[in-house]
Amino acid sequence: MVASAVATELQSNKTDHTPFMYRDHDITPDHDTLYYTVETPAGNLKKKLQDHGRPLSPQDRAADDSARGTLMSNPDAMRKLRQNNTHDDQQAEQMLKLLPVAYLWSIASEHGDLTTLDFKPDPAFNPPSMEARVLSAMSGQIVISRPQNRIATIRGSLVDDVKFGYGIFGRLRQGGSFQVERREVAPHHWQITETHVHISGHALFFKSIGDQEDEVRSDFHISPATTLQQANDILNKVN
Repeated sequence: MVASAVATELQSNKTDHTPFMYRDHDITPDHDTLYYTVETPAGNLKKKLQDHGRPLSPQDRAADDSARGTLMSNPDAMRKLRQNNTHDDQQAEQMLKLLPVAYLWSIASEHGDLTTLDFKPDPAFNPPSMEARVLSAMSGQIVISRPQNRIATIRGSLVDDVKFGYGIFGRLRQGGSFQVERREVAPHHWQITETHVHISGHALFFKSIGDQEDEVRSDFHISPATTLQQANDILNKVN
């Protein structure tokens, strides 16, 4: 069941490149920001709407508009953003492929179209990367929406400390957790609507592993923009 759902997700990632626009509320220890994002085949643009629940001042609004204009006129910067997005997608695919093989699975419950499965680390699994090592040290649940065979929820927590180089190069603490929610935001189009990552610790040379972030995306609509200029025109009308 898990392998089949993963195969569906991987195939969708390859074939469904529908651009969307949506509100994106992102909270980290460094910021609490509400954005509006418009995706296009040429790249994505976003406009900052609020900072810590407050509308931007005229000066901050002007600075954000200027930064967006500078980004649009800088092909190298846009290329780097697209490369970063591609890298993130590749990492997500690698993690998805590990799900059927890194864990021991059991069915927890079935309610209507939803099947909830429990997972725990498989002692026989040999993680091929640092990220996989963290992933394989987690236990949790996955919720599969059976009609379309899509992953609706995945949540997990570290069952033990994860040490790097016997702890010399870092340690992630037991109890760190993550949760990802996905929903059908348009017919047969699924998007991540919530991401919650709370992993404490540190790892030298692997700063991206530890994280504290809550992100909620809402108000999805298929984006009509095919160029960055069209995306910017849409953002200029968003309040």
